[in-house]
Amino acid sequence: MTAPLRLVVLGDSIAYGTGAARVEEGLGPRLAQVLRGDGIDTDLTVLAVPGAVSRDLAAQVRRVAPLGADLAVVVIGANDLARFLPAEAAAAALGAAVADLRAAGTDVVVVPAPDMSSVPFVPPALRPAVRAACAVLQERQAAVARAHGAVVAPVAAEVGRAFTADPALFSADRFHPSSAGYARIAAALAPTVLGAARDRLARRAA
Repeated sequence: MTAPLRLVVLGDSIAYGTGAARVEEGLGPRLAQVLRGDGIDTDLTVLAVPGAVSRDLAAQVRRVAPLGADLAVVVIGANDLARFLPAEAAAAALGAAVADLRAAGTDVVVVPAPDMSSVPFVPPALRPAVRAACAVLQERQAAVARAHGAVVAPVAAEVGRAFTADPALFSADRFHPSSAGYARIAAALAPTVLGAARDRLARRAA
């Protein structure tokens, strides 16, 4: 009997599922549901911490070690942007986390920072500057993630457009995704996560 795919989700409140009406409507459970729907038996562990910034990934990665995880999905960057933390330092912390995960034998999908300009309370006049700051961090995250052997899910622009067009994708706090928002994010991530999971299982079977 084939062992289940051991999936871990690391990162911040988006990775944790803050804003979803029910736990099973958060990002991790939705991604696990996508995998199971493809016939992949999946064990899910969510280690994400609301409010986490990139430097907090190190503590989460240490908690992955005993799990023997096959695949880690890392969602990080929103709080680095909200707190105006330097993009270089945030990207370096992400790179270190990816390197440690890969050294432990875990495959990694990195979801770069969201486009924060879609957040409803960002004044329209400031949105271009916010979007530009997000793009800088996204680019550096993608570069360092690939350099350390992760797969990058290029979904920020697509998800940002969806959230800008449909305020119902935000929860009542107008900052975190709603259950519908998490469904939209999971749908955008599904092809990348499925591809990584299938590749992992193929190598496990070889």
